[in-house]
Amino acid sequence: MADWDARQYLKFEDERTRPSLDLLGRVPLEAPTNCLDLGCGPGNSTELIARRYPAARIIGLDNSPDMLAKARTRLPNLDFEEADIATWETEERFDLIFANAVLQWLPGHPTLLERLVSFLKDGGCLAVQMPNNLNEPSHRLMAQVAEEGPWAQKLFSAAQAREAIGSFEDYYAWLRRTGCSVDIWQTTYVHPLDGAAAIVEWFKSTGLKPYIDPLLPEERSDFLRLYEAAISEAYPGQGDGKVLLRFPRLFFVAQHR
Repeated sequence: MADWDARQYLKFEDERTRPSLDLLGRVPLEAPTNCLDLGCGPGNSTELIARRYPAARIIGLDNSPDMLAKARTRLPNLDFEEADIATWETEERFDLIFANAVLQWLPGHPTLLERLVSFLKDGGCLAVQMPNNLNEPSHRLMAQVAEEGPWAQKLFSAAQAREAIGSFEDYYAWLRRTGCSVDIWQTTYVHPLDGAAAIVEWFKSTGLKPYIDPLLPEERSDFLRLYEAAISEAYPGQGDGKVLLRFPRLFFVAQHR
């Protein structure tokens, strides 16, 4: 995929930051000395960690130069590094590894979680939030427009760009095998947005990227037009003109014992 677009992502900063705030609120650590924000994006989640733990050393990690540039401008006193989480290694051990809306892009979660837990200190926490919305109309319609349009061959593998996440039972078992205690839950957020066009704008910076990045400009315009028309039918307007975007998210906090 092309680089992530921090400006597009931050159009819905308040809504995107709420899950990070909810996740951080369940972390049981009182005074960690070093924290890692995996997939830190433009630094909105990193800022929450810094506010809660002002004495801690905090590192933000992301593979997007654009996202990191925004994060460094936002939080000039913190350290941000460009790296691929799938292959990143470190000798350092952390009290908190925070991963908001990033692990769903990575395959092989049993092995991935074992590796991330190995970077924790005793008593450290791995705190994770992942969108669990592949069965929502927003995502089913992306795949449908891709399959039915003239770009079908070009977008054949787009639906596989994001990892289908496991069940509560899967993550509980995988994390217990690493010796962690596990707090796991799911929340469905309901976001009132300004019509179908706003839903399209929301996903242009995330879920739609595997579909629209490979397309030529004219194809991209046609794809988004068809997708918006389908979204208009799936998300009817409310009395005030808003549409309600349902957004399930899976959370867990695993503490290494």
